[in-house]
Amino acid sequence: MAYLAPTTLDAALQALGEDSWLVVAGGTDVLPAHVGRSLPERVLDISGIDELRGVEVGSDIVRIGALTTWSEIRSHPGLPEALRGLQVAAGTIGARQVQNAGTVGGNLCNASPAADGVPPLLTLDASVELASVQGKRRLSLSDFLLGPRQTALQPGELLTAVEIPVPPADGVAGFSKLGSRAHLVISIVSVASLVRLLPAGTVEDIRLAVASCAPTGKRLSKLERDLRGEELSESLVDQIGPQDLVELSPIDDIRGSAEYRREACVVMVRRLLMEACRR
Repeated sequence: MAYLAPTTLDAALQALGEDSWLVVAGGTDVLPAHVGRSLPERVLDISGIDELRGVEVGSDIVRIGALTTWSEIRSHPGLPEALRGLQVAAGTIGARQVQNAGTVGGNLCNASPAADGVPPLLTLDASVELASVQGKRRLSLSDFLLGPRQTALQPGELLTAVEIPVPPADGVAGFSKLGSRAHLVISIVSVASLVRLLPAGTVEDIRLAVASCAPTGKRLSKLERDLRGEELSESLVDQIGPQDLVELSPIDDIRGSAEYRREACVVMVRRLLMEACRR
């Protein structure tokens, strides 16, 4: 077995450009997936590349290095209020031990339909930076995630960062997760929201995203369009129903039925919108 642990991005990209490797960061997805079977012959451990760690908050962009852990995101004191939903989601991913080791880049590259970090990132219009020996390119997160365990990563590429346009300061963010227990559980449904209201309570902008109800995380674009320009009230929120979730295609599995997921999503969306009203 070949094991390589580069300490610079250039060295990692050089290795990826010359051969095929299993890339490992925190290992919280890779190792459980290989219980009872051997790891591939070539493992590239990128956990020692310090330049891929950390959060930079600029005037226009929040840049999160691919090796930034969920614990770092959860406890970061300088993130804008509109990223609160992402911080809440970070505190629900696995248990604290998983949050201390698991990375945002690894979570996205694992491309689980139930990834809890994806809905808040979708509401934030996040993009990913991909690097190879040929250079760098950027994709929106929605274009990067192609399906269950499928991404737009090309051979020789590494996800190096997540970039988020800084939302307006008056954006109210929320996140909610439904599972069989609080931690160490795959979501039955998770929902994220980002809402901006005018002083009169009219919806100026709204973004809603869901995981565990489609092959990838999905924005609820139809419902967003229907709510923009409306006065957000309890009576309006009560009218939201399964007919508004046309982007979703939930399935029956061991965690819940498609019908249950759809109904749960309606309830969770309503609750997040009422929370936005109160806040």
